[in-house]
Amino acid sequence: MNDLVLMPAARQLEMLRARSVSIEELAEAHIAQIKRLNPRLNAFADFDAERVRAQAAQMDASPQSRGPLFGLPVTVKSSIATAGYKCEIGSLLNKGDVPREDAVVVARLRAAGALILGTTNCPEFLMAYETDNLLHGRTSNPWDLDRTPGGSSGGESAAIAAGMSAAGLGSDSGGSVRLPAHFTGICSLKPTPGRIPGAGHMPPCVGPFSTLGAIGPMARTIGDVLLLFRTLSGHDPNDPNSPPIAPRTPKIEELRTHTIGFFEDDALAPVTAETRAAIQSAAQALRDAGFRVEPFRPRTLEQLRKLWTKFFVQCGAMFYEPAIRGKREQLSPIFAAFLGSAESLPPLSAAELLNAWAELDLLRARTLEELRDYPVLLCPVASIPAWRHGERVWTIDGQHVEYLDAVRHTQWFNVLAAPAAVVPVGRSPEGLPIGVQIVARPFEDEIALGVAGIVDAAFGYRPPPMALAQ
Repeated sequence: MNDLVLMPAARQLEMLRARSVSIEELAEAHIAQIKRLNPRLNAFADFDAERVRAQAAQMDASPQSRGPLFGLPVTVKSSIATAGYKCEIGSLLNKGDVPREDAVVVARLRAAGALILGTTNCPEFLMAYETDNLLHGRTSNPWDLDRTPGGSSGGESAAIAAGMSAAGLGSDSGGSVRLPAHFTGICSLKPTPGRIPGAGHMPPCVGPFSTLGAIGPMARTIGDVLLLFRTLSGHDPNDPNSPPIAPRTPKIEELRTHTIGFFEDDALAPVTAETRAAIQSAAQALRDAGFRVEPFRPRTLEQLRKLWTKFFVQCGAMFYEPAIRGKREQLSPIFAAFLGSAESLPPLSAAELLNAWAELDLLRARTLEELRDYPVLLCPVASIPAWRHGERVWTIDGQHVEYLDAVRHTQWFNVLAAPAAVVPVGRSPEGLPIGVQIVARPFEDEIALGVAGIVDAAFGYRPPPMALAQ
């Protein structure tokens, strides 16, 4: 059964179509893996084995309704509305919230025939790179239970990495599908906002978060991420941020026409030696595959990061203020720490916010101009691999690196609204996964996925030991 649940989602679907395994048998294998590992990982916010069995039995009895994901066991981050499942965004303030309607992307999952196992844990209100809250508790990393699987899609990444889910959905406004993928050794995509409809995400992706935020697929291979992207993307006529873009399948010859620029750090926050090695290994794999790969680093990275802080940290705290007013004693320490970071900064005036909004467009234009000659970037996901629960400062090459500085590498591309994929490539001295990030220009998601697929073929997913143990 371990072999079955750790197979790529595409392989599981092949077996279902060939009837070498039934939907009920595949569901039962995932239920067994969840019952075995979730007590130690705590990845789920809502899971009911009998509900899963009932879905599987109904699907096996109705084979005529097949879709491209028919029978595939998947999970959904508990900030994406999933009718009938708890979607509490990790907060006591939302305890017991069960949406009556699916998010658009979840409705598409169901229409494609996916079997929903449950919803997964996240930090309170999604405002942390570590998954912990007072409602469901702390999620652990299947590579090392003393470490975090990241955030805010940490429950999702832990479930997929450990074979408790074939694939699933997270969301990302500052690295929240990419950092967890890097920490747990799986793949993910933060798409261009709107390529996968965001309607039904909680909180809504509005205001600056319509640029920063996106719902993104997560899986153990880039091929599976691409399968989810193709199945779930597409124009939503009711979403003003959803572009009417037809899907593409670029051939390898087209991908090779894009010069890839790579950099190992931003010259401000150091990265570990193993992180550098992972970038170099991925660059060499792409050269071996016939790509032109050259050193290049955009000059606007630090300005992008500063804008991200204004919009994600300061505006994020402003958005939540009405909901938490008078209820701070019910907030998780991890969310209180986020508020502390926001409140340590000078309040944003109306003029400062307006100027930042204008700067956002100008800075994106400047960055895109720089990317004309290097339309694909290869760079780190973070300065370090998965950290221990509660850690917030590290020493790299004799330099202290603090929490938000260690994860700046994802924030740049939220501000740019660019698609960015993550692929596992290297290992730390402790054996922890190290991913790399492949970025393309906005709306060129298929380019990012195509290049990421080349890297994934050269390295690829390895299961954490606990997922293999009987």
